[in-house]
Amino acid sequence: MGKHKELILIISLLIGTFLVPINSTMIAVALSTISAHFNEPLANISWVVTIYLIVMAVTQPIAGKLGDLYGNRNIYLWGVVFFLIASLGCIFSTNLISLIIFRSLQAVGGALLTPNTIAIIRYVVPKERLPKILGVFGMGMGLGAAIGPLLGSVLLENFNLEAIFWVNVPFLFLALISGIVMIPKSNVKKQASTLDIQGSIYLAISISLLILLTHGMEITKALIMGIIFILSSILFIKRENSAENPIINFSLFKNSTFTSANLSIMLSNFVMYVILLIMPLLMKSQFHLSTAQTGLVLSVFSISMSLSGWIGGLLNNKFSSKKVIGFSFAMIIVSNILFLSLENVGSILFLIVALIIGGFSTGIGLTSMQVASLDSVSKEQSGTASGIYSTFRYFGSIISSTLIALVTSYNYIFIILGVSGIVGILVAKNIKSGSQDMISSNNSSAKA
Repeated sequence: MGKHKELILIISLLIGTFLVPINSTMIAVALSTISAHFNEPLANISWVVTIYLIVMAVTQPIAGKLGDLYGNRNIYLWGVVFFLIASLGCIFSTNLISLIIFRSLQAVGGALLTPNTIAIIRYVVPKERLPKILGVFGMGMGLGAAIGPLLGSVLLENFNLEAIFWVNVPFLFLALISGIVMIPKSNVKKQASTLDIQGSIYLAISISLLILLTHGMEITKALIMGIIFILSSILFIKRENSAENPIINFSLFKNSTFTSANLSIMLSNFVMYVILLIMPLLMKSQFHLSTAQTGLVLSVFSISMSLSGWIGGLLNNKFSSKKVIGFSFAMIIVSNILFLSLENVGSILFLIVALIIGGFSTGIGLTSMQVASLDSVSKEQSGTASGIYSTFRYFGSIISSTLIALVTSYNYIFIILGVSGIVGILVAKNIKSGSQDMISSNNSSAKA
């Protein structure tokens, strides 16, 4: 594929997947509007956000495996269709239950899109340009998450609740048409295999309960759910070790590079989400900023993270993934030293500088983590690897919300984030360059 067609394809893929982070963050500013629209308490409205998180986390490893079995192109296009139908369903929802159902379908569509997009990119982009393209792609996804709240606020202020879902429709039609035309069909014949349904059920139960356990509840309910979580996790591991086509091939984790890359993204995402969750509270309590001022100041973190993701893609071509990832965690340590100094310095300018460095630290290594994960497996396992990678990313966000609930001291939180940077440096030492650490599988085949 020529560079011109390659660029058009990447833009086509980005149009579809760009909407996934936008719809994840845009809904946050609409919760009070949804509450008034359906006359429901905010406690019930929170399920509009929670269901999206649960379904995305559960479905991504399954979606990656589906791409490896039935073709990444096919599953990607089905993801666009699901997202489109779900967005239309959200528009015409007449009660909260129907909105939650269609939000869950949106998450299914998003989960089908994300890992299969990465797998398609790996197939069509030459290895020497892969880091640069993934860097651009990561920057786009980061900007999507950053502009979500702003876009949502503008749409709600000037139109109505339905507008935050209508905005998806033209872009999804464009993504569907351009995807059909631009994404090349694979010449590889479809593997005569089926999805591991039993393993999928165990995985869905385990991840759903893990997420729900991070939300406050009575001790009795927590104990019951904890026991079911442990049992379902044991059953899942046992099933995957015996299944012909497991959702998650645990032999991949014998690969030090694959394991370290996934642990790295979990740690990095953990740090990122903690900063995004804790900073609005800190700005209000220590700097007495308004909501609008807080959003404006915090935006420098998101912008810095997105731009550094693109820079990280360029650096990955000059330095090894191991070095770039190690550098990112070193910068995480530096940024949290600065955050620890906020109480004594008390300057908005100092806070902005610290946030810029913090965003840089969490973004600069993202492309290298993705490249290291993909390079450590065969192309035939790209979808599965991307699904696992995305799930580890979500685990980082789950752990972050738990930390915020348990630890109330800002300084203790920043110390924990600094320690996470140290752990990240140690994890990065196990990442090897190139594909010499690759584990291939004889019973897995992907079709872009």
